[in-house]
Amino acid sequence: MSIEQRNVEFEQHNVEKKYDSSLVASTFIKYAAYVLIFFGVLYFLARYIIPKF
Repeated sequence: MSIEQRNVEFEQHNVEKKYDSSLVASTFIKYAAYVLIFFGVLYFLARYIIPKF
């Protein structure tokens, strides 16, 4: 019986997540504006348009 010897090379990868708080804040503001506009349109429809029918 012979024992095989293997040369194994390991590669190490360092992955750094970049966290940009200004990007997160601007995205939050953008989607908050979308939500406010959406509810504003719904309020307008419920308050002024739907009662006319």
